[in-house]
Amino acid sequence: MMPNSVFWCNKRVMITGHTGFKGSWLSLWLQSMGADVTGYALQPACEPNLFTLCGLEQTMCSITGDIGDKESLLQAIRDTKPEVIFHMAAQPLVRYSYLNPVETFSVNVLGTVNLLDAVRIALDEGIHIKALLNVTTDKCYENREWLWGYREIDRLGGLDPYSSSKACSELVTSSFRNSYFNPKLYASHGLSVATARAGNVIGGGDWSEDRIVPDGMRALLSGNRLRIRNPAATRPWQHVLEPLQGYLLLAERMVEQGAEFAEAWNFGPLEEGTRSVEWLVRTIGSCWGEDKYYELEEGNHPHEAFNLKLDSSKAREKLGWQPNWKVEKAVEKTVEWYRYYQEQADMKKVCLDQLAEYSLTGAEKQGGSG
Repeated sequence: MMPNSVFWCNKRVMITGHTGFKGSWLSLWLQSMGADVTGYALQPACEPNLFTLCGLEQTMCSITGDIGDKESLLQAIRDTKPEVIFHMAAQPLVRYSYLNPVETFSVNVLGTVNLLDAVRIALDEGIHIKALLNVTTDKCYENREWLWGYREIDRLGGLDPYSSSKACSELVTSSFRNSYFNPKLYASHGLSVATARAGNVIGGGDWSEDRIVPDGMRALLSGNRLRIRNPAATRPWQHVLEPLQGYLLLAERMVEQGAEFAEAWNFGPLEEGTRSVEWLVRTIGSCWGEDKYYELEEGNHPHEAFNLKLDSSKAREKLGWQPNWKVEKAVEKTVEWYRYYQEQADMKKVCLDQLAEYSLTGAEKQGGSG
């Protein structure tokens, strides 16, 4: 299944964290389907950034605000009256969380509390919000270094501050859903609240510090060396459009069918998408034409999970969601994006072209399965 453009046309949508990597891609996708998109976030955290490169500030209502400021957030909801909210504002980096734990917990936990409480107040004031999707992470699970994928019913945890804060965000969402948004108790408001846990996303336009793909692309663009910490660690790599497709499909079901979909959902690649860090780095280099651009970073490093894998069978069975691009294709399209950037191309057009190609692949798969 692919997102229904008829459903999203003229739909009022709010995205917290719209100036980030995933938020910018989601904003583009929604706008391409005719949605009325409002973003609430701080200014982009780095330069360059996808939000600015695509000129999104000129094509959507972009509100500069802190997720920690509940009154400002509530006012944005009052002013724009969204029907669907995607919560993506976060402190998203593991190593940064070790250096800044208070900020990490404040943004990822209290930020979620602020949004959910603002939504609670807005509902009481008569604003008809139909779906709220809190985007967390695959790292919210208590990692036991299993060789099989984590399911939505597995225990939450998180050793490092980032992972723990996202597990807390999941618990906060569950608490608000059961306390204020339980459709069996509060059916009149019609709000469905869910969480989404995606794998490790890659794709063009990510410029964050201390992430393997943007660090690698910066090295290739500058001619410097990339230093990698844990080459044998495995991750569920997937193109950014894969989980975004899942979020959109889930939000559609949340609006149309409500309580049945108000729970946690995994969106990870197929088994073949779980590869080592070194495989990813080597494949990026091969696509770029430079194999020997990386080296092992010696020394002790903060703990990070070694094996990580998601079981997304529920999303495939209940939503009809499935990955459209194999991991090799995901790497190819990621490298292609940065090549266009190097050539000073129109990056919004590049994004829209890749989105069109991805959607065509999905439509062909959907047609073939029907």
